[in-house]
Amino acid sequence: MKQVLIKSGSAVVENVPAPQVSRKNILVRVTHSCISVGTEMAGVKMSGLPLYQRALKQPENVKRVLEMMRDQGVKRTMDRVTGKLSAGSATGYSAAGIVIELGDDVEGFAVGDRVACAGAGVANHAEVIDVPVNLAVRIPDGLDSGLASTVTLGAIAMQGIRRAQPTLGETFVVVGLGILGQITAQMLSANGCRVIGVDLDAKRVQLALDNGMDVGINPAIDNYVERVRKHTDGLGADAVIVTAATASNQVISEAMQSCRKKGRVVLVGDVGLDLNRGDFYKKELDFLISTSYGPGRYDPFYEEGGQDYPIAYVRWTENRNMQAYIDLLAKGRVRLGNLYHPPYPIDKAGEAYDALKGDGEKPLLVLLEYPEREGLRVTRVALSKPGARSDRIRVALAGASSFAQGMHLPNMVKLRDRFALQAVMSRTGANARAVATQYEAAYCTSAYEDILGDDDVDLVMVATRHDLHGPMVLQALRAGKHVFVEKPLALKEAEVAEIERFYTEHPDGPLLMVGFNRRFSPATQTMRRILADRTTPIIANYRMNAGYIPLDHWVHGPEGGGRNIGEACHIYDLFNALTGTSEVEAVTAHSIAPRTPQWRRNDNFVATLKYVDGSVCTLTYTALGDKSYPKERMEVFADGKVLMMDDYKSVSVHGSKHKGWSATAVQKGQMEELEALSATLLKGAPWPISLEEQLQVSRISFEIERLIGGNEMWVE
Repeated sequence: MKQVLIKSGSAVVENVPAPQVSRKNILVRVTHSCISVGTEMAGVKMSGLPLYQRALKQPENVKRVLEMMRDQGVKRTMDRVTGKLSAGSATGYSAAGIVIELGDDVEGFAVGDRVACAGAGVANHAEVIDVPVNLAVRIPDGLDSGLASTVTLGAIAMQGIRRAQPTLGETFVVVGLGILGQITAQMLSANGCRVIGVDLDAKRVQLALDNGMDVGINPAIDNYVERVRKHTDGLGADAVIVTAATASNQVISEAMQSCRKKGRVVLVGDVGLDLNRGDFYKKELDFLISTSYGPGRYDPFYEEGGQDYPIAYVRWTENRNMQAYIDLLAKGRVRLGNLYHPPYPIDKAGEAYDALKGDGEKPLLVLLEYPEREGLRVTRVALSKPGARSDRIRVALAGASSFAQGMHLPNMVKLRDRFALQAVMSRTGANARAVATQYEAAYCTSAYEDILGDDDVDLVMVATRHDLHGPMVLQALRAGKHVFVEKPLALKEAEVAEIERFYTEHPDGPLLMVGFNRRFSPATQTMRRILADRTTPIIANYRMNAGYIPLDHWVHGPEGGGRNIGEACHIYDLFNALTGTSEVEAVTAHSIAPRTPQWRRNDNFVATLKYVDGSVCTLTYTALGDKSYPKERMEVFADGKVLMMDDYKSVSVHGSKHKGWSATAVQKGQMEELEALSATLLKGAPWPISLEEQLQVSRISFEIERLIGGNEMWVE
């Protein structure tokens, strides 16, 4: 399918895999989409800046890059950043189209419904989009789909008005008469308010007047604060809604000056916020921020999970704002006819964006249209690179996660004599193409079946969210593919049992390897060599200063399985490696009972494993500490020796002449695990981790989850 991507200061149309419908989503064939003149053009401009200028404008991203450099090294980080930028990024957040498929859990929609859709990363400028149910509303009969594709802009304007709580007869000032200001002014008029509009562009002021606004002011000509007072009998406006975009702090200052006492100012746009206390203190003004489309925005349970808010307690949600705006359009209460030009075909999207560049006159609203054609739902897109040589391990990456892009793919490049990337699969077609292009895969796809049915794929690397691991591993094994899966192996005992059953029925089946990289790290290998000839059991104390993760993060939910099953499993495997066995005799565990809902039971716990050889290994896992402190440390006591591992950067040895190990950067074994994997597949070496050890790690984590009172859904 065709999709618009932003690259190097321009919009380009590329062919990417069409998305598959998600369980709680609807699949929509787009007929029209709306370009956000402000937000998207800011992104286009940013993409054309040199890297250092982008860094100055986005300091939050600089911090992330510095953290990556610390963990992964300068070259690997810069390669990833430049590769990601050159691949381009998806854009768009407002569209309309026709439902062509429903997810298994979807109710309330039917194939053939016309719908308006919202959401960055969802309602992209693409021929087919996968849309969560709470980000889509039906389009009434008779309403043009092009007009309906402005639904996101309408919901944003509506939420700004709701924050202001207008009442019949009040006087409102709208500062900035771009498309958001135009829609806001019309909605306020429909609500029975008197509307004064302010903009430096005389044509925008006239358009708003033509659409029913009461008074227009050009602040380049008139003192708009004084004009507002004159139009309000010297009292000032009841409220001001700011929909402008400028770095100036003067906009908010003048908005406050134009208000009456006890008035309110609502910020919808992006302006300078160096507030002057004197502007609002004496009048006791309310200054309010409007967050995008309304309640539900940025809540993954609402937007991705489809959980609605009860109407008795949250009358106007994100979705209900969208519905209300579409109804206003259908009834003619909001009119956009004189605000936009005829739509551009998707193939000419570059011309549409070019029309919005420069300092000259620009259209307020630009739409794209998508003619119906064959081949929209093709999931596999071939790239220019020919198929990989058969003397290397041909890999299909299933799930182009940040971790896979930052770790596994660069490592495979370094091991290019052993590995070749055949395919990249991602739920998001643009992401699949970007990663496949950067790492020179033969093709990209959005369908797991494409790589399972590919005879040129030897190894499937599963790097999706945790809840998909178990089912995807089983599918790949049954398709005869070797599997490398990031931890954990599975989230449920039934899935682990099914994997074990597969190998009982197919004892010579494909290789299975879970990404328990810590056992392969130079630090762990050093300790194993020193402990190889031990005559006593070991006592190991491992401390993981894991750091706090907000409760709405996917790691805590059904997709992640919690931090014990999802992360601490690494350490249970490490204990197996150090003791040389997976035969655990007893498991005990205790957690901190959280006094507040900030913590979960599997955030802070201590687990102890007793092995049949007498060894005792204890993990202290905590989210209570500060991230500036080293994340992981371990002490091992055996045979009169003490081994101390510090954050996979060093191993010190006490009571022995054995040499320790040190490095300048953290080395957790990701490269070494791929080397071990290649030795098995290319040279016939034993499995890097035995099947029994991998299964046992999952069962240990399930037992600990029960003991600490974690979420029982993972261990049913």
